[in-house]
Amino acid sequence: MEAEIKRFLEETAKTKLNKHHDFLLEKLRTETRDHGKSLEWDTILDSIENSENPIKTEGDLLSIGDGKTDYSNALIKLKPWRKGPLLVGSTIIETEWRSDWKWERIKQQGIDLSEKFVLDIGAGNGYYLFRMLEAGAKVALGIDPTILFNYQFAAMQKLSSKNNAFLLPLRSEHLPAFKVFDVVFCLGVLYHRRSPIDQLKELLSFLKPKGKLVLETLILPEKENREILMPEDTYAKMSNVWFIPSKKVLQIMLQRSGFSQIEVVDVTTTSTKEQRSTEWMDFQSLSDFLDPKDENKTVEGYPAPTRALVIAEKP
Repeated sequence: MEAEIKRFLEETAKTKLNKHHDFLLEKLRTETRDHGKSLEWDTILDSIENSENPIKTEGDLLSIGDGKTDYSNALIKLKPWRKGPLLVGSTIIETEWRSDWKWERIKQQGIDLSEKFVLDIGAGNGYYLFRMLEAGAKVALGIDPTILFNYQFAAMQKLSSKNNAFLLPLRSEHLPAFKVFDVVFCLGVLYHRRSPIDQLKELLSFLKPKGKLVLETLILPEKENREILMPEDTYAKMSNVWFIPSKKVLQIMLQRSGFSQIEVVDVTTTSTKEQRSTEWMDFQSLSDFLDPKDENKTVEGYPAPTRALVIAEKP
């Protein structure tokens, strides 16, 4: 993981991100901690021999590494794998999420990433960073505080040819007001923040003028107009879901946070085919979070997960 931080600093030294290096280094020093499994994961990374294969998509799969090599013994020790699906060497990783479905919904919006600087908040293992590069992004920077996901990303980078995808183990509140990114992605994060307005203002500060936000978040069903749900305890067995707004309330939040040109471009109910348990993510997943007698409700009786994809602009 340290090698990935060093690579980020070296490869972006001559870009507009350079002036923020010292700030980011200080945050990395003060806000990140070693994980109890860091030594074990370091050993796993060391066991993976470097490869110089370009990352590409093959059908539904993001393909990484030498297709003739079996990396499964190392990769299974880095589970759970949540974003994918992936073909790493000869190993197919059936991840919890069919992230390719979400990416297809984003692609349909025709957002131009060619030669753009893009930021992905809550990037997980970096799946979407590679898809952003594939779409033409010049630099794709992701942040995610989950140390395991950073190790998964580092493993994929060891098997890849040189590219401009980077991942740092930070949270969005640890970042400076960059004001340089052409596009900021924030997918499945907003409802985990205690203060959604503070989060949206952070996202605004990362964008340059006329930059675009691509936001995906939970919303209430269409019939709920100006309401907002605050779960009493858990939502779909998640204790860190703080609020779920209606589509109208979400648009108002974005407008009051300073965004313009706000458009809800897609609303999709999450299915148990899009989010599921697998060999590579063998914990509970969506089917365990829904009412067994009514899949339109969570086990707590709230509306089942419905997600809106929103595009907005910084004036």
